[in-house]
Amino acid sequence: MSEKTKMLAGELYDPYDDELTELRRKARISTERFNSISAMDKEERANLLKSLFDSTGNNIHIEPSFQCDYGSNIHVGENFYANFNCVILDAAEVRFGDNCMIAPQVGIYTATHPLNPVERNTGLEYAKPITIGDNVWIGGHATINPGVSLGDNVVVASGAVVTKSFGSHLVIAGNPAKVIKEISL
Repeated sequence: MSEKTKMLAGELYDPYDDELTELRRKARISTERFNSISAMDKEERANLLKSLFDSTGNNIHIEPSFQCDYGSNIHVGENFYANFNCVILDAAEVRFGDNCMIAPQVGIYTATHPLNPVERNTGLEYAKPITIGDNVWIGGHATINPGVSLGDNVVVASGAVVTKSFGSHLVIAGNPAKVIKEISL
């Protein structure tokens, strides 16, 4: 089994594998190019993102600077917006529904490491997928941790650290994030 296959299956894998290293290098080149495209050329920016990500809706907008590990494990729905300094570590699949908004300096991290220090020091790591529903707004400086799923119509407050999954129609806040309000539709 290849290291990429292990990575995508959520098993321990070697991130320094030649294939994975090359895929990350290509993503770095793409994000470097994206981050240097003029703000006047929204179409070129969108087209580059559509070629970097595995799937997107027609309307996608990300402000620079944007960083990701691979890009090919990111799926965004229609009307996706991410503000400045978004980081998505996509060693596992990251899926966003439609009408998602991400505020500045949000981190979305699928990559994780063994808790056991002997195992962690081998350099092996693993990843857990993240799923974000429709109509989700993630506030500035929020962190979404590996394995989290958020339902539809969720607001993640600024600075929240989301360590577990939540259902739909909620406002979550804090570290670790907890429900602070239900949203009536």
